[in-house]
Amino acid sequence: METARVLVAADKFKGSLTAVQVAERVTAGLRRVVPGVQVETLPVADGGDGTVAAAVAAGFERREARVTGPLGDPVTAAYALRGSTAVVEMAEASGLQHLPDGVFAPLTATTYGSGELLRAALEAGATTIVFGVGGSATTDGGAGMLAALGARFLDGDGKPVGPGGGGLAELAEADLSGLDARLKDVDLVLASDVDNPLTGPKGAPEVYGRQKGASEEDIAVLDAALSHYASVLGPETAALPGAGAAGGIGYGALVALGARFRPGIEVMLDVLGFAPALARATLVITGEGSLDEQTLHGKAPAGVAAAAREAGIEVVAVCGRLALSQEALSGAGIARAYALAELEPDPAVSMAQAGPLLERAAESIARDFLS
Repeated sequence: METARVLVAADKFKGSLTAVQVAERVTAGLRRVVPGVQVETLPVADGGDGTVAAAVAAGFERREARVTGPLGDPVTAAYALRGSTAVVEMAEASGLQHLPDGVFAPLTATTYGSGELLRAALEAGATTIVFGVGGSATTDGGAGMLAALGARFLDGDGKPVGPGGGGLAELAEADLSGLDARLKDVDLVLASDVDNPLTGPKGAPEVYGRQKGASEEDIAVLDAALSHYASVLGPETAALPGAGAAGGIGYGALVALGARFRPGIEVMLDVLGFAPALARATLVITGEGSLDEQTLHGKAPAGVAAAAREAGIEVVAVCGRLALSQEALSGAGIARAYALAELEPDPAVSMAQAGPLLERAAESIARDFLS
């Protein structure tokens, strides 16, 4: 019988385990049942939070920069660099994690720090930048990011408009002539699992505004302000897939920085070297905290499973909670899913004990697929 070679390519379990910790726990569980099993780990991410950590785990160098947080205070943000390729995660600069508990600023939160983080990558010599967008605290259409890179957004009196999406209602003139000249020579890849347009019923304010603290009135204000902003910069781009990603930062990158949109998990699998790792495997274990309908729409486990299925390699998944039928799993190319909720039904306990529970789930995988 051929020696089993397992590739663990899972995303984080949000709120309990990083993608690196997931890989470590799964490996430990497998080896408890099959001590000599060959295991290769490749923590993955889909462009949202955890993307820089996945790149660092794959051999990129972690770099840090002091940038402007979403509320205007300085924060420390990380990006990853290998050769001339940088992985920049907008949530590191402008993410919800930088808001104090219960404090939101839906109309004024800014992506200025994301622009500063991109500038740090340029200064480090990056000529290819994977720009992972997701988990944002902002809905400013990327205006803050562009301002940090040299653009000017002026009101009728020739003064800069206020920060955040709310300030864009006063926009009279957008001057992009001062944008950092180095951007012209950079391949900027907008990596996102979100293909929403900028505005309208499927746009950034309507679909994602509430999780950033926006009231119904705020959503209407933001939608109108972003529509006005797009009418000044370029309305056609506002309808493109990904324009609505991360509060519209996708639009700013597409309309002004020459970015090209690709599904985040596809980009990250390329950057992390997934194809050669897959070629060495006989079984793939993927997963994330919740396997649900959203998983099927471009999240990491779906991307991993699709690539593995194309290569004819069996895939199983681990998760905290499972909200997909076996039929849906099979359709996504996942033979079976092992949920921590089956071992510990109390969600709070399951999250607190995720590590040991995941090792137990991996022992079951080893018995079912490797022994």
